[in-house]
Amino acid sequence: MKSLVIAAFALAGATLHYSAIAPTGYIVGDKANDFSLKNVDGKMVSLSDYKDVKGYIVVFTCNHCPYAQLYEQRIIDLHNKYNSRGFPVIAINPNSPAIVEEDSYEEMQKRARQKHYPFAYLFDEDQTVYPQFGATRTPHVFVLDSARVVRYIGAIDDNPELPSMAKNHWVESAVDAMLRGEKPINEFTRAIGCTIKKKP
Repeated sequence: MKSLVIAAFALAGATLHYSAIAPTGYIVGDKANDFSLKNVDGKMVSLSDYKDVKGYIVVFTCNHCPYAQLYEQRIIDLHNKYNSRGFPVIAINPNSPAIVEEDSYEEMQKRARQKHYPFAYLFDEDQTVYPQFGATRTPHVFVLDSARVVRYIGAIDDNPELPSMAKNHWVESAVDAMLRGEKPINEFTRAIGCTIKKKP
């Protein structure tokens, strides 16, 4: 498993050109549509609910995926580091519980309580939001600016198993650049994780 993960991320190390793939959702420079999804506290949440932000770290993730679990603390850390600086994490579970029971809304609520999520954890129950973004994996990150323009798409970093050994912290680098008023150096990396589970 470890060698496969390392090999996969070696392929992701360089910024990829869009001409090499056929995007099915947003690409860097697109403006993301707002959405309204149910949070684990039962309230509906939209991007427009976040006032006076400088941007958003939208993470498609879930309960069951081993990659999502490996990155769980790093997603919490991203929110804790950047929320006060105007970049909150907004986590979205895109999976159908008809395929994976562990990703049901009730299980989302349990996990959010157990792990003390400091961010919104939303359920894309009708699976309408993740196709707009073009998310394909869990986790899959989209960093947006305050106008909801996509500035970075891809992985959190280049080492799922050992955070301390990661050499490229792509999301942090993207947000730091945006806070300086600059464009991220790496705008696109290949997301590595479990495939999103579509409802039958």
